[in-house]
Formats: sequence, C-alpha cells, structure tokens
Amino acid sequence: MQLLKELWQAGVDAVGGYRATQTALRGIDRPDRVLAVGKAAAAMARAASEQFDGVPTLVVTKDGHGDELGKVLPDQLHLIEASHPVPDARSLAAGKALRQAVSEMPGGSDLLLLVSGGASSLAEDLVDGFDLPDLAALNRRLLSQGLDIAAMNAERRRISHIKGGGLLAAFHGRRVRVLAISDVPGDDIGVIGSGIGLCPPEARFECKSSVIASNEIARAAVAKAARAHGLAVLDNEESLHASLPDLTRSLGSRLRDMPRGVMILGGEPTVTLPANPGRGGRNQALALALAGEIAGRPDLHLIVGGTDGTDGPTDAAGGVVDGTTWGPGAREALQRADSGTYLAQGGALLETGPTGTNVMDLAIALRR
Repeated sequence: MQLLKELWQAGVDAVGGYRATQTALRGIDRPDRVLAVGKAAAAMARAASEQFDGVPTLVVTKDGHGDELGKVLPDQLHLIEASHPVPDARSLAAGKALRQAVSEMPGGSDLLLLVSGGASSLAEDLVDGFDLPDLAALNRRLLSQGLDIAAMNAERRRISHIKGGGLLAAFHGRRVRVLAISDVPGDDIGVIGSGIGLCPPEARFECKSSVIASNEIARAAVAKAARAHGLAVLDNEESLHASLPDLTRSLGSRLRDMPRGVMILGGEPTVTLPANPGRGGRNQALALALAGEIAGRPDLHLIVGGTDGTDGPTDAAGGVVDGTTWGPGAREALQRADSGTYLAQGGALLETGPTGTNVMDLAIALRR
C-alpha cells in the first residue's frame, strides 16, 4: 500500500501548482496585477509573488487551501477563501472582487491570470434575476445528476457575468497572460473553471493562454516512478470519464485479469446521488466499488484519489483498497453514497490534505 501511495504522490508532485507556475513564469514580463482563482490558486500565486515581488495579487481558493501562502500574507496579497463544491456568500464576494479588479485596470496595463479547477464554485458574479439560493440549488442539482464537467459548466455560464469569457471582457488594458492547471478532458481553457480564463471574442487586447499542468503529465510521472521500481506499466490512459456503475463493470474484469505490473488511469467518474447521501465523494465510491470487484484477491491493490487532495465535500482525497477491503456493509454503504464512512472504519481512506494542484482524479492498480 505504501508503494501505491508513493506512485500516486509522484504524479501529484509533477503537476504541483507552485512548481508548474514557477517554470511557466520564466521569460514572462512583469504584470501590473495578478489574479489567481481555483483550488491550486494559492500555490500558483506563491510562485508569482516570488517572481514578481510587490505586484498586487488577489487569491480566491477553497477553505483551508490558502495555507500554502503562509501564516503571514505579504501586503501585496489579498486572500478570499470560499466554499466548494457548493458556493456560498463568499463565492459571490470573490466573483465581484475579481470582476472589479479586472475592470479597474487602466489602458496599457498587463494582467496575469492564474486559473485552476474549482473556480466554478469558488467565484461567481450572477446576472440579474439570480441570487445565492438559486446558485447553490443549481450546483447541488448538477452535482447529484451524474453530469460530465462540460454539461455542468454550460449551465453555470448561463447565469454568470464572469464565466465563459465574461471576466476578461471587462479588461481595458494592453495584455493578458493566462496560465491554467487543467481539471477537464481535452484541457480546454474554455471549460476549465467554466471558462473564467477564456479570452472574449474580438478582444481589443493581446491574450495568450497556456495549460501548464494536466492529468497526462501526472500519469506520465507515475509511469516513470513505476518503472524506476522495476514495475511493468500495463496501461496509461485517461479513461475514467464514465458513470460509476459502468466503470465498475469495465474495470472489474480488467483488474481481475491484469498481469503483474501497474495500470494507471485518469479522469473523473460521474456519480448519481440518492436523496440523502452519506459521507464520501466519487473517488471513495469508485475505490469501494472496485474493492468489491477484487474481493478475495490478495495480489491486487488499488488507489483512487482526487489530485487536489479533497474528494467531493470531504477532507479525504479518496481510498486505498485491496482484496480484503470489501466486507459486510460495503454494498449498503455504496447504495447510500456513504463509502467514506465504510472506508474510514477500515483505515482505507486516502488523506493527503490540500495538494496545491487539481488535474482531475488519478487511479493506480498494482498486481505484485
């Protein structure tokens, strides 16, 4: 199990927000303002603040993720922590602060915008006719219906001033540079954070966007680490974009038949929740469901975790399971969407704390 955790961590370390941003900033001109939004915003902003000392910086991130900036914030930094995955009043305050910061930049100014997944919930400025209860209800509905990220973001953009290119539409300066950590299939800047870093059509300023970390990069790092341990890499693919039942069926047979080595998978499963879900997220649910598929197989081990370090509304990243994890009460826990409770009782939770990145989920299967 420790080896699996080391391999998973190697993937996360390769796409760390601080490291990826630090590398990407080489050769970039000093901006007049830095905005960072998303689960990896603090790590990205820390790299920018070291590179561009004294530049005013606004950071919008998830509760507890701002610790990356240190206990004492420099005068140049303003931090707003908000709720994820369901937005709260701080999310609206953050959205207005971002829009105001962009709109107040004068002609001839340069903006550095750092974007990572989670921005859809963490920052919002609603169009007329919608309020916070509407926004929270929308997000709860989207999270419970098993929709993919593209479908969810299309709904979010419909009621937003800042999504889908709306934020940068308020910019009147000279140049925008967007650096993004991707948590979406295809690494589309128009989908990451519901397009909060998307350049508006017919913009009258120079705008350049770059994806600086992705699930592909994380999986490549896992493969490299596995080979360093003498393990054969059997598969390395982004194939977790399916419903929990479908993934359980398709992966179950692959796991049981896999030869010795590792299987590396990335993506984001979708889960349909019951009316009163218990504790857990999609990674804990997938880990427990696959534990049922490998029950009784002491040679099979599996780790499934969100690369941001949090799985849904929980503090765990996912689960670490093997052929002994599945037992009495497991099936009922899955049905109640209470996988987290079951895994916690068996000491099978993956708990990392905030990682400073967010490139979807990472699953690694090992047969020794």
